[in-house]
Amino acid sequence: MAKTPASIEQHCRQEAQTAALAKAFAASASRFLTQNPSAHLNIALEGDLGSGKTTFARYLIQGMGYEGKVKSPTYTLCEPYSLQLDKDLFTAHHFDLYRMKDPLEWQEAGFSEYFDVPGFCLIEWPEKAGGTLPSFDIAIYLTAGIEENERHILMEANTALGISILKTMSGYTTP
Repeated sequence: MAKTPASIEQHCRQEAQTAALAKAFAASASRFLTQNPSAHLNIALEGDLGSGKTTFARYLIQGMGYEGKVKSPTYTLCEPYSLQLDKDLFTAHHFDLYRMKDPLEWQEAGFSEYFDVPGFCLIEWPEKAGGTLPSFDIAIYLTAGIEENERHILMEANTALGISILKTMSGYTTP
């Protein structure tokens, strides 16, 4: 996980720091989606069990205005969340592919259509789908630290869209 020219790296010692980073990302993504109402983002969340992927997802989705409970889609594979940004409606599709045994399961589930609707797809354990997923605009790598809520987070932009979102995150700088 080496930093790329469009990346943000942070060591979070407390959950509040993880929340702040996710909310800053949410604000930047919200601005982008508001300015581009038909746009779609693909975001990968990668890391070992307990590294904070679902915690980051919860703060991201709530940071975009969702007021309900954000639950782990471990058993359902996908949880959709309706988001209202300005006058436009978007959908956040939060996937957790941990329990998948074969990439064919992903294809048979019929989730590929969610990658074309306005909003974003946030995918935990993307490697479980093999090479069947579309490319990611942003990959977020989480590594657990020694303390319970400590984690290292690296956000890498892989597309021009991803670069524009990371570069406009308030309070965070990219190289």
